[in-house]
Amino acid sequence: MIDFIKHAWALLLGVLLLMVGNGMQGTLLGVRGQIEGFSTFEMSLVMSAYFLGFLGGSRMTPNMIRRVGHVRVFAALASGISAVLILYPAIAHPAMWVLGRVAIGFCFCGVYVTAESWLNNAASNENRGQALSLYMIVQMVGIVVAQALLLVADPSGYELFVIPSILVSISVAPILLSVSPTPAFDTTKPMNLRKLIQTSPLGAVGMFLMGGVFAAQFGMSAVFGASVGMTVKQIAIFVATFYVGATVLQYPLGWLSDRMDRRVLVMIVALIGGGSALVGAAFWDVYYLLLFAAFVIGGMSNPLYSLLIAHTNDFLEYEDMAAASGGLLFINGLGAILGPIATGWIMETFGPQGFFAVLAFLLVALGSYAGWRMTRRAAPSVEDTQSYTPVMPQASPVAVEVAQEHAFETAQEEEDMPKT
Repeated sequence: MIDFIKHAWALLLGVLLLMVGNGMQGTLLGVRGQIEGFSTFEMSLVMSAYFLGFLGGSRMTPNMIRRVGHVRVFAALASGISAVLILYPAIAHPAMWVLGRVAIGFCFCGVYVTAESWLNNAASNENRGQALSLYMIVQMVGIVVAQALLLVADPSGYELFVIPSILVSISVAPILLSVSPTPAFDTTKPMNLRKLIQTSPLGAVGMFLMGGVFAAQFGMSAVFGASVGMTVKQIAIFVATFYVGATVLQYPLGWLSDRMDRRVLVMIVALIGGGSALVGAAFWDVYYLLLFAAFVIGGMSNPLYSLLIAHTNDFLEYEDMAAASGGLLFINGLGAILGPIATGWIMETFGPQGFFAVLAFLLVALGSYAGWRMTRRAAPSVEDTQSYTPVMPQASPVAVEVAQEHAFETAQEEEDMPKT
C-alpha cells in the first residue's frame, strides 16, 4: 500500500481537489438558487441536468479518449468545468444553469474516467482492493471538506464560485505531471437491459430506485436546507452528514453482506433508511433530528449501491460482470435524472418535507421489493457468492469495472486457499 501511495499520491491529490470542487458546486447552487429567487421545481431541473450530463459523459468519454488520448481529454474537460463554475454567478438564470449543469456533469464524468484509469494502472493485483478503498475515502473526504469551504465567503457573491474553479484548475497539475504512464484504455459494452433485468430483477429495479435516492441527496439536500431557512453553516453540516454516515457504515455493512443472504440485508438496510427518512419528514423543522436522519440515510443508502452490484454478480459468470455493471450504471443514471425532478415537484406541491417523503418512498419501495423477491427464488449459498467491494455512486464506469475485477480476484483467491 505504501508503494501505491508513493506512485499515486499526485493522482489522489488531484482527485481530492476535483471532489472538493464538485461537492462545493452542488451545495452552493442550492443555496444561491434560493438567493436568486428560483423556484424549487426550477432548482430540481438544474440538479437533474448534472446527471443527464454525467450519463452522456459515461457513454461518450471512452471514444474521446481513444481518439485523442487521456491527457488531452482530461485537460480539455477540466478547463470546461472551471469555465462553467465562473459562468454560474455571471448568468444567474435557470435555463443557463441547466445547460451549465449538463456540461459540468459531462465534464466531471470524463475527468473521473481519466483519473480512475490512471489510478487503476498505478495499482497492482496485490493492492487493488486497498487502492479502491483509499480512492473511496478520498472521494468522501473531498465532499465533506467542500461543505466546510462554503463558510469562507458570502454565497451571494462570486468568491465561492471562484474557489472550486481554482481547485479544479489546480487538480490538473498533479495529475498531468504525475510520472504514471498513460494506461491502455478499453471499456465493455453494457449488457442488454432486458437480459440484465431477467438475470437480476432486484439489482435492476434497486439501481433505478437508488439513482433517485442519490440524486436527491447530492442535488436536492441543499435546496431543502435553503427552503426551510437553514443558515449556510447548517446546510453545510446537513449535507456533509449524509457522507459521514456513508463513510462510517460502508465497511460494517460490507462485512455483513459476505456472510448472509444479500437480499435480506438489502431489505433491512433499505427499510432502516426509509424509516429514518420518515423521521425527517415528520420532524423537518427540528434540526438535530434532521442530522440524525441524514446520517442514517447516508449510511444505509450508499452501501446499498455496492450491495446491489454484488447481488447481481451472484447470478453472473465472471465474463458477464463488466457488461452488467455498465447496464446497472445506465439504469442508475436514468433514476438519477428523474429523482430531482420528482423531488422538486413534490416539495413545491406539498412543502419542503417532500424531500424526505421521496427518500422514504424510494427506500421503502426497495426494501419491500427485496422482501418480495425472496419469495420468488432461492438465494445462492454464501460460499458461492461474489465478494463485496465498496464503490461510491459518484464513481465512473471505470471504477465500477475495476471493483468487479477485484471482487472476482478475491473470490478466486478464497477458493484456491487450502481447506483446513
